[in-house]
Amino acid sequence: MNEKDEIDVSEGFLLCYITSGIRCAEGIRMGIKRKELFQSLGSLRKGFLHITGAVVLLGVILFPFSKELLRHLHRSLQEDLVAYGIPEAFLSLLKLTLFASLFFSIPVIFHHLWKAFSPLFRKRGLKSSLFVPLTAVLLFYFGAFFCYFVTLPFGIQFLMGYQSATIKPMISVAKYISFCVGFIFAFGLIFELPLILALLSYIRVVNAALLTRNRRYAILIMAILSAVLTPTPDIFNMALMGGPLYVLFEIGVLLVKIIEKKRAVPEG
Repeated sequence: MNEKDEIDVSEGFLLCYITSGIRCAEGIRMGIKRKELFQSLGSLRKGFLHITGAVVLLGVILFPFSKELLRHLHRSLQEDLVAYGIPEAFLSLLKLTLFASLFFSIPVIFHHLWKAFSPLFRKRGLKSSLFVPLTAVLLFYFGAFFCYFVTLPFGIQFLMGYQSATIKPMISVAKYISFCVGFIFAFGLIFELPLILALLSYIRVVNAALLTRNRRYAILIMAILSAVLTPTPDIFNMALMGGPLYVLFEIGVLLVKIIEKKRAVPEG
């Protein structure tokens, strides 16, 4: 009986998951036509050359300042960094330059993303062509700077608190750069959540009722995302990302409700 019950529960959960996926796919298909999506992807492919050029150009400009960038990134750490190989110092500065050029190329990246996909939203009532990319850039940088000045120092100090007389840290410069950059970019991207939910509402992929009804599943997904996006799997750093992510989700739900109310006004 127990084995049968477990099978029934598993099958029921799987059936529910498949049904939800089918409904979501149907909603996307109804909201966006395949031809429109391929046209947007084709436009984005053309913009990819401009994005690559901007990243390379900024990389050439920023590389002479890579040591200064590393000094600023090192401000949250009280320990010296070490290189475990002859080329590690050079390759680490090269990696930091690449991430810095990507960071400062965000306006160009978001501009071409919006240029490619904006026709999908203009046909569905979103008239502004400047507000969305500008908001996306501001949200990304706000999340990145929030991480750099608030979350990252707390996370580093918490993890460094585990050293003792028998545990002395020797932190690789390459791993430290990856740790910090991963945190900063992850926070920049998750701060886009309210805007993403608002845009999905415009193309009728999500609605406020769906989001509020499935809030518990959203919290579960946020916990999984926090575990995946944070460079370390400890609960403290997951909470540092999960907390703001939940607040951003609620802000997104509020924006979706506002959009639905504005959409209902002409119909009334």
